[in-house]
Amino acid sequence: MKIAIVQTKPGKNDYHDLFKGAFEFDLYNLCSDASLKKVLKSNCDINIDQDKYDWIILVGSDALKYFTKITSVTTYTGKKVEEKYLAIINPAMLAFKPEMRNTWERSRDSIIDYITGKKEDIIIDDTIAMGIQDTEKAINFVKAAIHYDSPYVALDSETTALYPRDGHVQGISLSYNGKSGAYIDSNCITEELEDLLQELFTKKRVIFHNAKFDIAFLEYHFAWHFANFEDTMLLSYLINEVPGNHGLKALAMRWTSFGDYEKPLYDWMDQYRKANGILKADLNWGDIPFEEMYTYAALDALVTYQIYEKFVRILDNPKLASVYHNILIPACRFLTDVQDNGVPFSKSRLVKAQSLMQQDIDDAVAKLYENPKIAEFEAFQGKEFNPNSTVQLSKLLFDFIGIQPTGIKTPKGAHSTNAEVLQALSVQSEIPGLILDIRQKAKIKNTYLDKILPQLDRDSKLRTSFNLHSTTSGRLSSSGKLNMQQLPRDNPIVKGCIKARPGYKIVAMDLTTAEVYGAAVLSGDEALMDVFRSGGDFHGAIAKKVFRLPCEVDEVKALYPKERQAAKAVTFGIMYGAGPAKISEQVTKDSGEYFSVSEAKEVIDDYFRSFYKLRKWIDANEQFIRDNGFIYSYFGRKRRLPDVKSKDRGVSGHAIRSGLNFLVQSVASDINLLGAIDAHNFLRANGYKAQIFALVHDSILAEVPEDEIEEYVLTLTQCVQADRGLSIPGHPVGCDFDIGDDYSMGKYDEKYGN
Repeated sequence: MKIAIVQTKPGKNDYHDLFKGAFEFDLYNLCSDASLKKVLKSNCDINIDQDKYDWIILVGSDALKYFTKITSVTTYTGKKVEEKYLAIINPAMLAFKPEMRNTWERSRDSIIDYITGKKEDIIIDDTIAMGIQDTEKAINFVKAAIHYDSPYVALDSETTALYPRDGHVQGISLSYNGKSGAYIDSNCITEELEDLLQELFTKKRVIFHNAKFDIAFLEYHFAWHFANFEDTMLLSYLINEVPGNHGLKALAMRWTSFGDYEKPLYDWMDQYRKANGILKADLNWGDIPFEEMYTYAALDALVTYQIYEKFVRILDNPKLASVYHNILIPACRFLTDVQDNGVPFSKSRLVKAQSLMQQDIDDAVAKLYENPKIAEFEAFQGKEFNPNSTVQLSKLLFDFIGIQPTGIKTPKGAHSTNAEVLQALSVQSEIPGLILDIRQKAKIKNTYLDKILPQLDRDSKLRTSFNLHSTTSGRLSSSGKLNMQQLPRDNPIVKGCIKARPGYKIVAMDLTTAEVYGAAVLSGDEALMDVFRSGGDFHGAIAKKVFRLPCEVDEVKALYPKERQAAKAVTFGIMYGAGPAKISEQVTKDSGEYFSVSEAKEVIDDYFRSFYKLRKWIDANEQFIRDNGFIYSYFGRKRRLPDVKSKDRGVSGHAIRSGLNFLVQSVASDINLLGAIDAHNFLRANGYKAQIFALVHDSILAEVPEDEIEEYVLTLTQCVQADRGLSIPGHPVGCDFDIGDDYSMGKYDEKYGN
């Protein structure tokens, strides 16, 4: 058997040792020039007769892309690609990404098994993946599923859109035995079959991969309800909380023997697009013929079934089982409803806002061109200045005006002109600040106002996504039609367009200093808990205690603003592992007065003298992270931190700080989420019209009828402040409410008028 290994360029990898001497091989390089930092296709001078080799091992993304056009080596590592290629990540990356060692070793063993014949991908035929377009056959299949001796069934759906109101269900996939799957065309679903499917979904636990997506579509377009379901995506998140690792394709390639079963479908899609001149983003899944779809679709359900059987073992861990059953699954159901509630927008205000923001942009551009340097630069270069051109902007700032660069470079080595750089450069000239102002206003219009309006449903609501599996801390993320977590803060125009209907109000609840509250309880620091018990100005109380200020707490803000700012910076900074240098920088920035590193160190020392149990708690958890490479939150979430073992002190230090921050951030997030779930369930069970439509950071947003506001505020407060074992008796975590006609709480009207 002849084997070749192809790497990007000559390096120090010893493949005999790395592959444990399991086989002999010939070594090739895509590029013979080892001095190149980045190897382009034009640099490749490899000369290999592929026909003489039984297997070709492709090391790293460059080699994989060169031979197969596949760009993600991480997805395919350890797998067979096409007939003879075996992909694997570059082992050289382990020097700076030690957390990838398990992936490398698993991939290496898989490749050895392929080469030695111990491993073969399954041949997929109609006994494994069936397509059903006949109602009678579908009925017989569902009846067999109902009577099969298994407590669960895997279910997947194929749809023509990402949101239920934008498309329809093409078909559903089922696997009830973990050995085969079937894709049922929705055109053959009659009322009888619909009833049988509901019987199946009631009798069995239904296994989804990304349940929130499928449930939303299936409950909207059919009369089905799913009261008892599991989610392999959320189980995957419990196993590895790092975002980007939970897609069904990647999991199927790692945990099943079906390989890249999606490839034939995507090859057909590529050919179809080319033949019909269709852009990738414009391809409608409804155009895919049933005979091309059913194998891929049926296997989605089958691999979901098999993945569940492997992943469910993680629930033997009682902490993770508690997170899954008490937080993730209830939150999945809750967020399905929240997404369906939709974010309420005013169409008329959006139209007006577009015009207002364009005027703001025009005014900002006019102000830029009032600067004489712009006219001088245009005369110098002999053409009109384009502020959107990074090349022209770089020439203007660094060559023509002579501003000192920050040292931050683009990937290609040029001086950067990103937002951070322009902000820093604005102290040298007004032009960078003017450019930044134009960019920020243009982004608001292009990213938000222009895109929101055409995506509104007929009820003037926008339905976007909230995600449970996209952050390491457990905080929600948002994606899709609108990222609700990234609405502009400094300009109220977008928030002002989120407007309640007549007779309703927008009610926003914010947790107050929830992370510090959690740290106080977790550490058992009575002095810190006393600050919460005393009420009033929290940061003023901290400053009074730390600096021993001779005044009342409510006088601190006026009499000792710098000390209060320092106390505030330390309070939040220690939750993120900030040291004296960071505290110095933050206080200087916030107060406008220089605050030295030595002053910051002294404040930190004083702070921990006042709250010594907090210091002990921090030290104990940092040591636990160093020793174990992971930490559990109060509610049972696990944060894996393999980088603590890195020899790079900066990398290991960052991992420790991330773990410490996780302990308080995840607790605050879970308190908020659990409170929102309980309140939502209460409102629905009791027939209230109030609807929660978003969770943004530590805020809960709802559209509430005016006659329900008092009851809603009381209900949500009780649910958020419920004693979950993490409370100061008699002094629950704080809830601040804002009530207004729109989400800007009047700031839109102040700036732009009605």
